[in-house]
Amino acid sequence: MNKAAVDLLICPHCGGELRENGGSLICSRGHTMNIARQGYVSLLGRDAGTHTADSAEMITARERFLASGHFNPLIAAIVEAASETGTGTSTGPDGAVVDLGCGTGQYLAAVLEAMPGREGIGIDNSKFAARRAAKCHPRASAVVADIWDGIPIRDGAAELMLNVFSPRNGEEMERILAPGGRLVVVTPQAGHLVELIEPFKMISVDPEKTERLERSLGTLGEGAISRNLEWTMTLGRQEIRDLVSMGPSAGRLEPEAMEAALEALDEESAVAAAVTITVAERRIE
Repeated sequence: MNKAAVDLLICPHCGGELRENGGSLICSRGHTMNIARQGYVSLLGRDAGTHTADSAEMITARERFLASGHFNPLIAAIVEAASETGTGTSTGPDGAVVDLGCGTGQYLAAVLEAMPGREGIGIDNSKFAARRAAKCHPRASAVVADIWDGIPIRDGAAELMLNVFSPRNGEEMERILAPGGRLVVVTPQAGHLVELIEPFKMISVDPEKTERLERSLGTLGEGAISRNLEWTMTLGRQEIRDLVSMGPSAGRLEPEAMEAALEALDEESAVAAAVTITVAERRIE
């Protein structure tokens, strides 16, 4: 792991500072967490593990789909929103970028590429995601942690925070975000992937999602600015299989039903993408 990232992490058991020692991270009280050979570290706390993590198959499907370029308009929009970051007061080197629910790390890598000198930390509760994220960029490190159990990052360490299609713990997000730091949140609109919802039994977007977003951000949501982004993707059957299989709707169809639904499609299908990008900043007291 990058030393700059280790300096921003805290022990999930006692909150103490961590240092690297012979392939492990250790705190002053002797709590030891081994760094996996793939480069990530698990900092799950004692109350973690109650939320379902993405499987290896889901992460592989996501990696393939994102590599196809169909989400490039979203990646570009995230980089644009992130690059507008002002001058915060984070304790991290040049202001760290923390991606909560980082998945494969593709969004984090794109932002780091646009921001030379910034350190990146990807947080996900899936070890399969962390394996990919640990290698997504030379300045990226990956941590397995459950955001509902407390995030093992120092107070005010993040100059910039990403949260793309992921759960939000507003209290912890505010603790980690530096005063003046920026939060970029991406949520789906009701029309997102609408052509696939019925044939593939996908989870539809909650009509109260906007209200839930505001509640989940707490005081960070005060003064937040949102904009919608929409584009159309032309997808082949395998790309649709990956898109369905990479998110929370994975596994809702039995394999035979999945094949039948794919066979019923044309060789290429137009699929709508519709998201909301919300930018918030932590006030400087």
